[in-house]
Amino acid sequence: MNLNYTTEESAFREEVRAFCEAELPDYLRRKMMQGRRITRDDYTTWQRILNKRGWAAPLWPKEYGGAGWDATRYYIFKEENFRAWAPEVHNQNISNVGPVICAYGTPEQKEYFLPRLLNLDIWFCQGFSEPGSGSDLASLKTRAERQGDHYIVNGQKLWTSGAHNADWIYCLVRTDPGVKKQAGISYLLIDMKSPGVEVRPVITLDGNRHVNEVFFNDVKVPVENLVGQENRGWGYAKYLLGNERVSIARTGLSKARAAMAKRLAQDVLVDGRPLSEDVRFREKMALIEVELKALEITNMMVVAGMGKSGSTAQDPRTSVLKLKGSELQQSTTEMLMEVAGPQAMARQVDFLDGRTDDSLDEPWQATSALNYFITRAATIYGGTSEVQHNVVAKGILGL
Repeated sequence: MNLNYTTEESAFREEVRAFCEAELPDYLRRKMMQGRRITRDDYTTWQRILNKRGWAAPLWPKEYGGAGWDATRYYIFKEENFRAWAPEVHNQNISNVGPVICAYGTPEQKEYFLPRLLNLDIWFCQGFSEPGSGSDLASLKTRAERQGDHYIVNGQKLWTSGAHNADWIYCLVRTDPGVKKQAGISYLLIDMKSPGVEVRPVITLDGNRHVNEVFFNDVKVPVENLVGQENRGWGYAKYLLGNERVSIARTGLSKARAAMAKRLAQDVLVDGRPLSEDVRFREKMALIEVELKALEITNMMVVAGMGKSGSTAQDPRTSVLKLKGSELQQSTTEMLMEVAGPQAMARQVDFLDGRTDDSLDEPWQATSALNYFITRAATIYGGTSEVQHNVVAKGILGL
């Protein structure tokens, strides 16, 4: 397998790099580098810049407004996007629900949702996990009962990222409780403004509201909001999760954080010498860089096997990417916190929200601990490390 880039692919990388440098607003680059909270308006600004260029949905077919890139170009784009400290494309819209609608949606669903997803005119969140149905997602209990031309939905979702900002939620619901648990699940699109939908915040260790509880109390959902066939939602979810695990690896972001930690360590003195010269610091950084290179090669191998479709649903190596990628997100934020030293002890929530001026000599120090805290969840969301170990054991090792 040849993992070298072609001349055309290298030229494409330069094109993406130049575009990001020219078009990414400076204020947004600074917020990303400093680890500040990125707002809905921030995400929308960058997404619409990309959409104007035709790059908002790298893997979507051109007929639906996507870029129609192959997997290699998508990987290069993500690397350069992270390198420039740009926000990611909106994961729920572009990487998760969008491809499912492209593949399984009705013509009416495609016509209505896809242009709005591209431009972030509407935001989706993911209604999968429930109390008691996280790692064992197929045991979910949220019910959807068909009554005429509507489903009546009752139940609860938990750890719903971005539900407080979302206009819609794509939900796994149980439509047939009398069959094998994976066989009785359907995939519904639910308007968050529907009567009976309630969102409650779950405040995480960094003091932010990333996740929520979502309750459904006799929520009426039109039958035309069913994606694909009734009771076939588990297959659509597997298709989605394979793509999500590649995105969650965030190799480019970890590389950017590691490079930042190395650069900043040159200016931090410990016992009169730069931290970058400390033996233990150098050992830890070397291990991170070796693991990043191994992750990058694995990612490229997965990309090479994706072909034109961009689908990774059947490739167990996506679980390797999720496993090691999430661990490296934790390691790199830990290194940045170590470089920050005592400055990382202050929980600068006002600064994080932009309610104070840049009063610190090094603003990133104010967010290093908070970003370290939130990445503790990286080995849980998108499928816990324990689940990924099982997938690797079965799919790669044959155990």
